[in-house]
Parts: sequence; structure tokens; C-alpha cells
Amino acid sequence: MNTSHNNCRATTQLDRPVVDQVSHDTIPYEDYCQTTGPNEAGMITQQFLAFNTVITLQAFGDPDHVRAAFDAARAQCRTYERLFSRTLAHSDIARINNAGGKRVSISSDTAKLIQAALYYCQQADGLFDITIGKAVALWNFHEGTIAPEKQLKAALAHVNWKNVHVEQTNDGAFAYLDDPEAALDLGGIAKGWMADQLTELLESEGLSNFIVNLGGNVVVRGEKPNGQPWRVGLQDPFNKEGILGGIELTNASAVTSGTYERSFTHDGKTYHHILDPKTGYPVETDAAGVTVVTRNSLDAEGYSTTLLALGIERGLAFAKMHPEILNVFFVDQERGIYTLR
Repeated sequence: MNTSHNNCRATTQLDRPVVDQVSHDTIPYEDYCQTTGPNEAGMITQQFLAFNTVITLQAFGDPDHVRAAFDAARAQCRTYERLFSRTLAHSDIARINNAGGKRVSISSDTAKLIQAALYYCQQADGLFDITIGKAVALWNFHEGTIAPEKQLKAALAHVNWKNVHVEQTNDGAFAYLDDPEAALDLGGIAKGWMADQLTELLESEGLSNFIVNLGGNVVVRGEKPNGQPWRVGLQDPFNKEGILGGIELTNASAVTSGTYERSFTHDGKTYHHILDPKTGYPVETDAAGVTVVTRNSLDAEGYSTTLLALGIERGLAFAKMHPEILNVFFVDQERGIYTLR
């Protein structure tokens, strides 16, 4: 067995497509990366930080080939974070939000992501809206700060995904907001889109048996060397280290969304990060968590927030009406599990 640590190749500015000033923004913990393996089963693992979460890539194959593919995926993650982050100053999203409604030149990747996000907004019937950015910014779930009611009410007046416009022309891609006070936040959809792109990249690099895990957003391809399918744990919403069971996946994606991911308690009441676009406050739901299984990660991510907000009964009915949802696992407040199959 050969195990190595912290041997990731550096992803310098030359490794990334330069998009205006985007490449100059500093990403927190950008230099952290750890590669281990192959282990006794032959699996190589790389972990790094991006999008404010731990990214884990795992694959079987020639070690040098796998590591090179992982490094290419990590470089792509850096590009995406610099384009899609709401907080990095020169990102496409920050420039759209700060343009006062003016038309902004953006990356074609950003245009594709926004267009995809708008589809899931339309499907969500008001339960998922990417223009909730200003309302989100009023909350601080790390410090336990409740959004001020007056400011929250003012922010909600600018939440309407129908005010978002994307244009793809011969001169490039552009976006603008009808409401100059609106603000985009793609945090509820971006990881699903990116997971699919990283999957395509790893396949193009010749990998066939691997896992992409963007902090609970999992895509699997192929199988284990013994011919067994990959198995993904069903997260216990009340214990971050615990699982309630396992889900077998083959060439599919599983995305988990839960009220446990970011929350705090104030005066005996718990506030979680999944906000209702209509009220600006955490959605009221009988589901503590939901795991959605689809062929591609974008569908799983795009529907997960809506399903959690709908609650168990309505969520199951919604899933049955969308054939792209292969299965869904709801976990209630007593750790009970409800599923389509």
C-alpha cells in the first residue's frame, strides 16, 4: 500500500481560464489539499476546500492518472468558485448584484447555471428563489444572528426570480436584473450543476469508477472493483456523524438537504438556513432532512430544497409527478424514514 499526504499539485493562475479580474479573488483555505492512497482496495482519495465545504474525490485506477484527473477537477472548482460566489468581489454573481440592474457580461458557465436555476425556481411554486440573496445576507447562522424584521420585510420586496434575465449572443453571455435592488444567491443550486461538470471532466480524463462528493452532494460512476455498487449513507439529521441506513447507487446522484446543516437556537427556538422566499424566515416543515436520488446531480440539488420545504406528504406527491426523481428519502423529527419505493 502506498499512502501520500498533501501532495496535490499547485493550481496556479496559469492553470485557470482568466476571466477579467475573477482570478485575483482569494478563496479561503485555497491552498489546503490532501491526497491519500491507494488504500488496500486500490482507492485514491483527494480532499480540499471549496464553496465553503469539504470536497472529496475518490477513484480506482492508475495512481498517477487518477491524481492528475483530480488536480484538473480541483482547478475547475477554483474557477467555478470565483465565478459563482456571492461574496467574492469580482465574481459574476457579485458583479450582477452590484450592477444596479445594468446588463453585465458574464461567463458562459455562469449563464448556463443561472438558466438552469431559473427552471427549478419555476418548478418550485415559490419555495425556491435565487433572488433571495439580500434576505439571506441578513441572517448569520454561524454567529446566531436573526434577521431584523424591518430589514427582512424590505428585502423580500425584491425577491422575484422572474426579474432575472440571461442572454446568450454572438458577442458572449450577459445577465441583468429588472429590479436593481435584487440580489442573486445560487448557493441552493450551484453545487449540483458543478458536480455534474466535474463528473464529465473526470470521465473525459479517462476515469470510470469514481465518486464526486461536494459536501453531501454525491455523484457516482461505475462500481467498486468487486462489482458491487457504491453505497451512500443516509444522513441522520440529528447527528452529523451518524447515518440511518445506506443507499445503493449506480451511475446516479444523491443530494441531501436538511434543517441541521446550518442552524442555531435562540430563546428556545431553532432557526435553520432554508428560508421561505415568501417570509424570509426558515420554512416550517415536518421533514428534518431529505435525500433525493436522480441520474444527474443538478436535478437532485434543484429539487431538494423544494421537497424539504413541502414537507413529507406534499413532497412525496411532488416527487411522484417528476419522473426524473428516481427516489426520495424523507426523515422526520423522530428519525422515521418515508420513501417512494
